[in-house]
Amino acid sequence: MTTITLTTKIYASKQIVFDASRNISIHMQSASKTNEKAIAGITSGLINLDETVTWRGKHFGFYLTHKSRIPVMNFYDYFVDEMEEGKFKSFRHEHIYEEENGFTTMTDKLHYETPFGIFGKLFDILFLKKHLTNFLLERNKTLKKVSEKTDLALAEQKTK
Repeated sequence: MTTITLTTKIYASKQIVFDASRNISIHMQSASKTNEKAIAGITSGLINLDETVTWRGKHFGFYLTHKSRIPVMNFYDYFVDEMEEGKFKSFRHEHIYEEENGFTTMTDKLHYETPFGIFGKLFDILFLKKHLTNFLLERNKTLKKVSEKTDLALAEQKTK
């Protein structure tokens, strides 16, 4: 099993970051390089506990689908998405949020296992782990930008 852990500091409340993280449109925006689209289940708005979304995107030159469910959600601290159908042997993405001094620390813990034995492990080492890390970094960059812009707009509204 491979684990990727990333931490991103965002100058916004954890409620804003949490909601942005489960926003289908923001995910599609962050995954535009892979032309990822929500094609079934929740295809817009915010995904919630026990709901599913099926994504279709182009990775490594192939259009692939990946169906995830949200089996755990503790507002505004933590949620998990797990693969129900897709190309991985297993796939679990933990999203953790902690707020302190106006900043939210968002931690991603992505645990996955590739199929195809030694060939899957080799593919992971050579290509997949880097691809998924870059995919998450791009997602987090978009989440940071959107969340900080939203938080600033809300702060400006309060001063009027």
